[in-house]
Amino acid sequence: MDLRLDGLSVVTDGRSLVRDLSLNVASGRVVGLVGPNGSGKSTALRCVYRALRPSSGTVWVGEEDLSRLTVRRSAQVIAAMTQDGAVDLDFTVEEVIALGRTPHLQGNQALSPRERELCERAMDRLDIRHLARRGVLTLSGGERQRVLLARALVQEPEILVLDEPTNHLDVRHQVELLSLLRGSGLTVLVVLHDLNLAAAACDRIGVLREGRLVTAGTPGDVLTPELVHEVFGVKASIVSHPLTGDPQLLYSLNPSP
Repeated sequence: MDLRLDGLSVVTDGRSLVRDLSLNVASGRVVGLVGPNGSGKSTALRCVYRALRPSSGTVWVGEEDLSRLTVRRSAQVIAAMTQDGAVDLDFTVEEVIALGRTPHLQGNQALSPRERELCERAMDRLDIRHLARRGVLTLSGGERQRVLLARALVQEPEILVLDEPTNHLDVRHQVELLSLLRGSGLTVLVVLHDLNLAAAACDRIGVLREGRLVTAGTPGDVLTPELVHEVFGVKASIVSHPLTGDPQLLYSLNPSP
């Protein structure tokens, strides 16, 4: 299912956080949003998972205006893994993951055998089966990130929205998570701070600055030394990954222009 942001703007207290943002995420593709802190990335994502109502513009889910969908229907179609997705009650890991089925259940309906199998498969995919009976408040930040992604996958969405999903993860689990996204077949919109990870994981990248889209395209087209210096204020050389050919950035610690 395609996802399209069409002229999206968010104004809060007279301040423009996102300005006329238009971006397409084709069905089954992974699109990354990158940009400096405060550039509007997370705000744009909040409009997609309906934590914020845009001041103007439309989020299109396939051919449907997201604002016209019921909350239940949008939760069946879109799953989100957010920066502030904290779990304040000490549920067990398997209980938290099972919450991903909530949009598909009626009232206190019990999970079916198929749904329990979905939860178990998600735990296996995220390497957290051994944590199933642990309370989430006892987990490390990285373990909790994987639990929240498992919950999102159990939701069986067509669109997956993730805000800095690699935070707190060690290198192995960063690579595994991004590999999972690439092979999921889902339409994915993800905010990443690490430009090298974005280049490796994303089919396309959109660069934001001060709420506006600077450019969008393939990693090879977008991640140039000139753009990185202009948007992020750092010097970088771009090389090709010896195995994949993906662009990779080598940063200079010399602050001179």
